[in-house]
Amino acid sequence: MECKVNAIINELINNVYGESFTPEHWQVLYKHINDAQSDIFHTRKSGWDEQDVVLITYATQFCEEGSKGLPVFTCFYNQWFADVFSHTHLLPFYPWSSDDGFSVIDYHRVDPEAGEWSDIAELKKSTNLMFDFVCNHMSAKSEWFNNYLLQKPGYDDYFIAVDPATDLSAVIRPRALPLLTPFTLHEGTVRYLWTTFSNDQVDLNFASPNVLIAMVDVLLHYLKEGADYIRLDAVGFMWKDPGTSCLHLDKTHQLIQLFRAISDMVAPGTVIITETNVPHKDNISYFGNGRNEAQMVYQFSLPPLVLHAIHSQNVQTLCRWAQGLTLPSTATTWFNFLASHDGIGLNPLRGILPEADILSLVDKLQSEGALVNWKNNPDGTRSPYEINVTYLDALCERNSSDQQRIAKFILVHALLLTFPGVPAIYIHSMLGSRNDYEGVARLGYNRAINRKKYDKAEIEAELENPHSLCHAIYYSLVKLITLRRQHKTFHPNAKTAFETANDYVLKIVRTDNTGARMIALFNFSQNAQNIILDIASGEELITHAPINERALTLNPWQAMWITEN
Repeated sequence: MECKVNAIINELINNVYGESFTPEHWQVLYKHINDAQSDIFHTRKSGWDEQDVVLITYATQFCEEGSKGLPVFTCFYNQWFADVFSHTHLLPFYPWSSDDGFSVIDYHRVDPEAGEWSDIAELKKSTNLMFDFVCNHMSAKSEWFNNYLLQKPGYDDYFIAVDPATDLSAVIRPRALPLLTPFTLHEGTVRYLWTTFSNDQVDLNFASPNVLIAMVDVLLHYLKEGADYIRLDAVGFMWKDPGTSCLHLDKTHQLIQLFRAISDMVAPGTVIITETNVPHKDNISYFGNGRNEAQMVYQFSLPPLVLHAIHSQNVQTLCRWAQGLTLPSTATTWFNFLASHDGIGLNPLRGILPEADILSLVDKLQSEGALVNWKNNPDGTRSPYEINVTYLDALCERNSSDQQRIAKFILVHALLLTFPGVPAIYIHSMLGSRNDYEGVARLGYNRAINRKKYDKAEIEAELENPHSLCHAIYYSLVKLITLRRQHKTFHPNAKTAFETANDYVLKIVRTDNTGARMIALFNFSQNAQNIILDIASGEELITHAPINERALTLNPWQAMWITEN
């Protein structure tokens, strides 16, 4: 097996780098890989099942006077989440300078406000862990970048200098910001460097073998620290070739395949997850051939399609899209989510919904208090890139009652937990968070609207208050997650069929490997809907109500999980 994997690594590096990858580079790379193999003792789970549900959170999500973020979070997790989730996705917990962690100063350290690596190890006793590998760019405040500016030996090719006269009009941008940023070197000359996301996030030059080795070191470090899942952030932009879109290039895919091959070699069972907020057909290209690239890709089309179904009270588009979902192998699955630390991406709707419908959804959400980020297009125009809003507020009008909010929120999360794949739930969804406009005003960027940090004692008081929205949302979601984890029909690889009962009701039939069926119904309407079932008797899992008739009624915004007797 080792020889086979080594052959894969050799082939990929030869394809990407050719003779520029010298014998000295090979010697260093293989030493690091072999050392990591000797240092990794944590055994990872093979594959996935219905038990796998991921919590997305910041390491510094909760504060307590006199304590670091990670110990406080671990305490909170052990009380409120330990029996609910199998995995915890810790958003970047490394020293950082902007973008709430995604401008990494030092990949190999834990942010002092969060704690130490020993605190990560302590949390690992309670949960499997998912780390961010921010591989496309790093902070302009980092030591690597400072060494580049100081022109220290060994760092001269770490970043991408481009003549500003170069025609870069074909480059696809996720931001309405300059692609090149001028920086002054120690000798006084000015270089224009590639900055896809901001002038504090300088793109790494993966054309350099030295950068590849340094970043493989980062990956190996995370595997040694016990990461079960590795999220490749903004990975689609990793390889640059002026004159092209610089997105989804062949060498980007080959680099991901290289990360996969190395992970398979040193830590079998590691799951590589690609984060590519792009149209669906491009997103699924990161599965590769089904066995050589990402095991999971983010299901980016799901969050905005669910919002479209809620606001249009029509499930036909959502159903047609879901019916077309296919996986290249049983060794791959979807990483499903509705909310995250970022906004709700709109690019994944393009090609599924007409642009007029996308703009209509944006206008509707803006009118109800959502914010919007924009991107530049190659033709000089701009388009909405993402909606910034908590998912709870995205679902509802401002004058909605809490009862309506809860009903819609439980409906869409029941759908999330039913979809084929591994579900992930953002901590602000678990806590029923509302839009944080004060945070936007204080921090100066739209994404702060759903990144609020909480005082631990204050949020626990809300959770313990039986009359609070937070309490109602938390206990309702815990109930749904617990039910999912008890039934094999929710296994990510279980057979799944989508259909519509009418324009308002989505029907999902899941069948496990024993032939047992579960019928899930979702009423995306403000009106009750009458449905005829194709089973004679069963049980509705959420309410524990017996099903004795083929005809049943779904209340407005109601979800049902029905098992056959």
